[in-house]
Amino acid sequence: MSASTAPSSYLPDAVPLAQVRRALVIKLRHHGDVLLASPVLSALKAAAPHCEIDALVFADTAAMLAGHAALAQLHSLDRNAKKRGALNQLREEWAVLSALRTRQYDLIIHLTDHPRGAWLSRLLGARWAVAPVRSKGAKWWKKSFTHLYKTVGGGRRHTVDTHLDALRRIGIQPQDQARKLSLVPGATAEASVDARLSSLGVAAGSFIHFHPASRWFFKCWPVAQCAGLLAQLSARGETVVISGAPDARERGMVEAILAQAGVAAINLTGELSLKELAALAARAKLFIGVDSAPMHIAAAVGTPCVALFGPSGDREWGPWMVRHEIVTSAHPCRPCGQDGCGGGKVSECLTTIPVAQVLAAVDRVLGNDKPRG
Repeated sequence: MSASTAPSSYLPDAVPLAQVRRALVIKLRHHGDVLLASPVLSALKAAAPHCEIDALVFADTAAMLAGHAALAQLHSLDRNAKKRGALNQLREEWAVLSALRTRQYDLIIHLTDHPRGAWLSRLLGARWAVAPVRSKGAKWWKKSFTHLYKTVGGGRRHTVDTHLDALRRIGIQPQDQARKLSLVPGATAEASVDARLSSLGVAAGSFIHFHPASRWFFKCWPVAQCAGLLAQLSARGETVVISGAPDARERGMVEAILAQAGVAAINLTGELSLKELAALAARAKLFIGVDSAPMHIAAAVGTPCVALFGPSGDREWGPWMVRHEIVTSAHPCRPCGQDGCGGGKVSECLTTIPVAQVLAAVDRVLGNDKPRG
């Protein structure tokens, strides 16, 4: 019996892994969510080394799992297919469904409560299928799966462990090594980033990677504080590499930070692919950012993190299994999960965090706060 598998006597309906030839893991969400599902692949492979494991994700998030050591095939859906018309969407989704059906899965692991997973479970005809408990449409949902797992609410459990509960429900107890995030930048991305850093005269391990933005701006620290942090890090002699998405709002935010800071920094905003962003984070001595996919990417490649959290819950979404510090406020209402105070897109629990608090966290993570003598 594998060390990752619980004794069957503990769970009468445990899935007999020896009979599982192929499994499909479904995670149709955003980039960070998909990356946080990567341990499911690792833990399942550790428990069933003979099993071929596939994944189904949205096409724009495929880079989060591409190259994963446990992955046999990576299938994807274009979330924008409907913009090209209903007929095109139907044609594209039918092609994906056909490809999945040829794989003849024995096990399906659906990691959200989206109805699409239930339809796929029915259409693919796997012998075993597991998904989270769902209150809406519970009868139809329950009949779509052989196993349902309970989720723990109230921000008391990290999202990674919530995902892994799908495996625990079918008799697999993941070990620590398999619970780690996995993201493979790849040789092409690594060579590209190494060449870029070399041309800038920046050595691996000598710089701080600062990614100030999020696709959700109510999760962002204000420009003024970001600029103050950048100015103080520069005054200490630190080399800072800033990254951001090619989105116009993120570019504008970074430009405003640089203008207010009035110091030199390497700005790679909009210039990196997701794989290159991972390669950059892997070469940094520290990552500083907010609750965002780049923070999870940094954690996945083992880079220490200082993460600023406001309305989102750090217990659910904080850096996973890497040295880190969470910086937040003492507001009793957080985490509220709202898009800014009163839905106003500005989060007071972030705007009130002073630069000094973030600098102190940087010092602790880097070990700069140790007494000298």
